[in-house]
Amino acid sequence: MSSSFRKAVEARDPEAMAAALAPEVVFRSPVAFRPYPGKAITAAILRGVLRVFEDFRYVRELDGGEGRDHALVFEARIGDTAVEGCDFLHLDENGLIDEFTVMVRPLSAAQALSAAMAVQFEQIQREAVGA
Repeated sequence: MSSSFRKAVEARDPEAMAAALAPEVVFRSPVAFRPYPGKAITAAILRGVLRVFEDFRYVRELDGGEGRDHALVFEARIGDTAVEGCDFLHLDENGLIDEFTVMVRPLSAAQALSAAMAVQFEQIQREAVGA
């Protein structure tokens, strides 16, 4: 399922991205301490990320061996700031993403992401309630 999620991200298709998420998915942000449980908020966060990241591309995919754990290494930009990161995905028994953890580096990229997503967050919360 991570390959269908990867294709959805690369196509910048938020509906297909959301379709890859389990209803009980838990999203762990690289810039927020508390996790975000649920498909609606996770899909809304991912739509916000699409609005924030420029020149996003996956550069490598690592498989955990049993097919349920994947790491998607990416590069992107936020304005003039280069971002390197990784999406860590765990799939449930139906092949849907039930754990989604994002890490980014360097610190300047995490700070730029935090600031850019803070601007998006009111819209993200509205979208999650309306989803």
